Amino acid sequence: MKTIHLTALISIIIYFSCQAQVNSLIADNAELKLISDDFEFTEGPAADKKGNVYFTDQPNNRILKWDAAHNSISEYLNPSGRSNGLYFDRNDNLISCADENNQLWRIDSEKNITVLVDAFDGKKLGGPNDLWIDATNGMYITDPFYKRPWWNYTEAEITDRNVYYLAPHTNVLTIAAEGFVQPNGIIGSADGETLYIADIGDKKTYSYAINSDGSLTNKKLFCELGSDGMTIDNLGNIYLTGDGVTIFDKNGKQITHIEVPEKWTANVTFGGPNHNILFITAMDSVYTLEMNVKGVHY
Repeated sequence: MKTIHLTALISIIIYFSCQAQVNSLIADNAELKLISDDFEFTEGPAADKKGNVYFTDQPNNRILKWDAAHNSISEYLNPSGRSNGLYFDRNDNLISCADENNQLWRIDSEKNITVLVDAFDGKKLGGPNDLWIDATNGMYITDPFYKRPWWNYTEAEITDRNVYYLAPHTNVLTIAAEGFVQPNGIIGSADGETLYIADIGDKKTYSYAINSDGSLTNKKLFCELGSDGMTIDNLGNIYLTGDGVTIFDKNGKQITHIEVPEKWTANVTFGGPNHNILFITAMDSVYTLEMNVKGVHY
């Protein structure tokens, strides 16, 4: 009888534990489903309380709505200020990174638009890209700089690439985190204690502790992979995008990879009536995948 060394036994246990988690994430017999490829470039998915997902087709300057109950898509807002990333606040307003004029918009249920911010220290933002909203309606906004064909300028007024925080009931941004090449994807944990920020320009994702005043501390490298958009499930797993969807556990260990048959996967969120449908925006298409885990926004 051969003796199994303790380290080997631990490795076996870890392997089967990871395999069990992989198998439990995606619903049995679930397959990636193409919902539509009738767009130019899809981005910014955000789910409302009913699980309907709003997403953007930025080159065509519109916001679309996926009706979760009927699995149908309709146009929600056109023009949309070249909306990119979207997120719902705690009052059910749709918040948009509207980078036609480098603004942050609040869109209420009647589609009334309020410009929340359009500058930092009197200078034009680089182009609000994505955001996450905490339980107090404080907003964290990534601000990379990607030259857009609809802009009449080519150089950024703010040379530093920052992540900003907009405190509740204010219209003045503060710098929450800095020192990025191109900050992009962003998501917070369900308990509101941890914020994940992807620096896609440096191919890294970081975690930060969120303080009671909204400030960020205790920066840590989460994983050696950047991301366009990102989301989180109820187990604390982080979903990064770019080459398909790559899922990491809360400790930064890669669990699995979801292949998406497109050149680029831009963003991801959870939708559906039970918030267990992974909704994926990729190039000119949107896809869904049934999961055993759920989103945590509501």
